[in-house]
Amino acid sequence: MSVLVRRVALGAIGLAVVIQVFRPSRTNPPIDVQQAAALNVDADVQPAIDRSCNDCHSGRTVWPWYSEVAPISWLVASDVNGGRRHMNVSEWGMYPGYKREDLLNQICEAVTKRDMPPWTYLLVHQDAQLNDSDREAICRWTKAAVAVQPLATPN
Repeated sequence: MSVLVRRVALGAIGLAVVIQVFRPSRTNPPIDVQQAAALNVDADVQPAIDRSCNDCHSGRTVWPWYSEVAPISWLVASDVNGGRRHMNVSEWGMYPGYKREDLLNQICEAVTKRDMPPWTYLLVHQDAQLNDSDREAICRWTKAAVAVQPLATPN
């Protein structure tokens, strides 16, 4: 092994060790059961939501072992934080009616277009894959939920 290759390898190992110091927050905020229950997911849809959506769109994230290892930990935390910012089903009851309606429509659109769950998530969570029956059930539920959402006008 040449001196240059050895130095590059040692430098890469040293860098990998040093970046472990920079750890993102991996938290699950407390859940107000009443706020989360406001979503009222159909019983036949709940398993699909649990396995395909909750890790990024709720306060019930299951943090896998690789979310402890930088730089992957940075990506996982960023995805979870972004997902929660966009839509957090644990805070559903806090959203005004117009936002609920918009999010329900986005859910159906995203699963129909196969944008959700994202392919990067499916690489390591193959059980999160939605089949056609799951997608149809989710869209049927979201359309029914839109019909009964108490709507409020935006401020």
